[in-house]
Amino acid sequence: MSTQVTTAFVNQFSSNVSMLSQQMGSLLRGTVDVESVTGEKAFFDQVGEAAAVARASRHSDTPLVETPHSRRMVSLTTYEWADLIDDADKVRMLVDPTSSYARAAAAAIGRAMDDVVIDALGGTAKTGKDGTTSTTFPSGQKIAHASGGLTIAKLVSAKKLLDAQSVDPSIKRYIVVSPEQIEDLLNNTTVTSSDFNTVKALVQGDINTFVGFEFIVSNRLKDDGTSRLCYAWAQDGVKLAVGKDVMARIDERSDKSYSTQVYYCATFGSTRMEEDKVVEIACNE
Repeated sequence: MSTQVTTAFVNQFSSNVSMLSQQMGSLLRGTVDVESVTGEKAFFDQVGEAAAVARASRHSDTPLVETPHSRRMVSLTTYEWADLIDDADKVRMLVDPTSSYARAAAAAIGRAMDDVVIDALGGTAKTGKDGTTSTTFPSGQKIAHASGGLTIAKLVSAKKLLDAQSVDPSIKRYIVVSPEQIEDLLNNTTVTSSDFNTVKALVQGDINTFVGFEFIVSNRLKDDGTSRLCYAWAQDGVKLAVGKDVMARIDERSDKSYSTQVYYCATFGSTRMEEDKVVEIACNE
């Protein structure tokens, strides 16, 4: 069996899992800024707003404007997936991108990546020169559950919060919800009406966009005990730092009756870049 586990074989499996991870693994990877980094920690600098100064007189001194700077820190974590295969035919299947092992590895790492992004959306960000300052999610960016599920009013409020902070409307906006929130909206005639939304909601029972947000349906959202916490954000409001995108190994394990071990790992972390670009929406279920 060891003759089948060549470098090309491992590379093909790694390529398959990498492709699947991007296509069907993580739901949220494509909704945030992704950057390749090195090291256990990564720092991302931010430049704040500065005001232009009116010229006071002809040939006046050039004004020096203090442009505010800040930075965010991301700690990277390695996530692993492994399984043992004791059948030579199944080992040969690993080069098939549709194999159950490749899909399982991609799905596992995708779920871990989604969890990291969701934690970053509403969690505590590490800020400052050395990343030692904790910046919690502000209450002003939270929409209370108001004893109800996801409503049009909450979506409009989320849009208003982003617009009020002058978030660039040309940057894509997303909202991640659970199936329960989709049901809430599909029971609303305004959302399902072709006068207000795409026909997709009518024909397929699906919602792709509404009030400028592209919908992502996930079962990974947290429940705070009273409601489901959904998030709306602008794409550049969250950063996903990827240290090691794909590393796969396929080896015989002499301690496991010479079964073949399939191993896959990836290293990444995430942070919220700007509080003004993220909104938390609490929804009763």
